[in-house]
Amino acid sequence: MKRWLTGVAEKKGWPVSALFPSVGLVMALSSADAWRAEADPSASLDKTQYTLFNPTPRELMREMNTDRPDKTESPFTVDAGHFQIEADILNYTYDRYNSARTDTRVETVSIAPMNLKVGLRNDVDLQLLVETYTSVRTHDFSAGSIQKNRGFGDLLIRAKWNAWGNEGGATAFAVMPYLKLPTSQDNLGNNSVEGGVIFPFALELPAGWSMGLMTQLDLVHDVSGSGHHPEFLNSVTFGHDIIGELAGYAEFFSAVSTESGSDRIGTVDVGLTYGLTRDIQLDGGVSIGVTRAADDINPFIGISWRF
Repeated sequence: MKRWLTGVAEKKGWPVSALFPSVGLVMALSSADAWRAEADPSASLDKTQYTLFNPTPRELMREMNTDRPDKTESPFTVDAGHFQIEADILNYTYDRYNSARTDTRVETVSIAPMNLKVGLRNDVDLQLLVETYTSVRTHDFSAGSIQKNRGFGDLLIRAKWNAWGNEGGATAFAVMPYLKLPTSQDNLGNNSVEGGVIFPFALELPAGWSMGLMTQLDLVHDVSGSGHHPEFLNSVTFGHDIIGELAGYAEFFSAVSTESGSDRIGTVDVGLTYGLTRDIQLDGGVSIGVTRAADDINPFIGISWRF
């Protein structure tokens, strides 16, 4: 599959280096069997009998893992028969330094966008991402006008299959296909069905550090409306416990589009997480744009709850 995509990219003139750097690193490290051998004894516990209708007993549940607050998705799934809600309490975005070099300021406020998860099997969960309410305020200084767009956003349906590492070990890897449904109001979206696949990978590092890698391939509707084009997202995040249940992370994120005239999006992200209980996690952070195409700054606070 990778050889075919690389050949297509070379013929089309797409940035081959943006295709699968994270996945390439995963394959270069070792074989899956070698990684499984490093897992702790709990990884040998058979939990395949548990499903949505036969939930995993609480004493056998894994440590809570979330796909937030960083952009790098987690390879770990929700235990079978259990639910998890991951949401921004408040999310604010400011953008003035833009790639079009227009004299505009765009401010976006998102209230309680959430990811609703349910464990279908021990290694599979289903996710529904809901943009409950978004308000976009565009101030065009050259025209002296202000445009406001408000309402419900698009829906994303995702599935996550953990290939290995769910129950412990030095590494973990998952595959996450997704589909976007154009349900947004007031021109908040592009009114197009889109989709893609995400490949998240986690690695334990020495001295208590952890690393996450993600490669994502999206099929996105053209701005011109003539069709779809691929986009490639890549990220790397490093995390470490600070004190008690408080931990922090630093992340580097990049998005590259194959559409003509598009610009690369790059951000540097930092944040904190705090485990309030075994099943509740608080978080907060900020994403800082380092390219014109990225939003200038994006602070947020959020919460995750498992039950």
